Amino acid sequence: MAFLNYHHLRYFRAIAHEGSLTKAAKHLKLSQSALSVQLRSLEENLGQPLFERKHKALMLTEAGQIALEYADSIFRSGEELTDLLQNRAKRSRGFLRVGAASNLSRNFQLTFLRPLISRDDVELIIHSGTLRELLAQLQAHTLDVVLSNTPVRRDAETGWHSHLLDEQPVSLVGHKKRGMKPFRFPEDLRKTPVVLPSLESSIRAAFDVLMDQTGIRPIIAAEVDDMAMLRLMARETNGVTLVPPVVVRDELESGALVERHRFPQIKEAFYAITPSRRFPNPILRELMSTRR
Repeated sequence: MAFLNYHHLRYFRAIAHEGSLTKAAKHLKLSQSALSVQLRSLEENLGQPLFERKHKALMLTEAGQIALEYADSIFRSGEELTDLLQNRAKRSRGFLRVGAASNLSRNFQLTFLRPLISRDDVELIIHSGTLRELLAQLQAHTLDVVLSNTPVRRDAETGWHSHLLDEQPVSLVGHKKRGMKPFRFPEDLRKTPVVLPSLESSIRAAFDVLMDQTGIRPIIAAEVDDMAMLRLMARETNGVTLVPPVVVRDELESGALVERHRFPQIKEAFYAITPSRRFPNPILRELMSTRR
């Protein structure tokens, strides 16, 4: 039985991801000829060519594609093991590293993490950022989970899992005024300014479809891509704001805002995005089990 040389596999992986021997050699700080010898040794060991040249470019063969999938999985597992054991050795308490999309409701984040907040044996580390930034950190093993209102597609390279945690209704909210009449939807949107989430938001897309169906073009007072700012705008505007009630829960409970209209056909979904890992964070596993 032939034994696999993991140095050769690492070099092959670098060539595949860089797209050329020249770039890979520069990245690995090796000569191009030495890297070519290492690649040839791996191909001889596997008994298959891993690359073919097309128009002066290196292209993976079918065997190369299979080898790259295995190589990515092997080295991701190695990075995960190193990260897990090194951090375990440094910390006496358990820890959970959470990434939260910047457009996600803070109230929802608090509700999800509440079971851990008062625990003395757990340290929470919370980062905020764009979904793209957070997924990059998740892939680099610097986060354990990403909270988002958008699911991500799973593929062979990343292996993301999008776990649906909750779905919340969406409403128009506004200030309570003396002598206020019931809100007539959609007619009142002809004369009532509305604050909306940005075009990238799933609830905005659903709202726009609904407006197209009614034939009404609302008066847009502002478009906001951050839930915390959307909450502040809801407090300040004289019109109405399209928002999941969970975002303005405190204001609704205090009476500072009231629900003017609820959309049963529009929902805001919340997801926990996790990678495929052989050694998942036990605190995350425990937390996720409480949501089932």
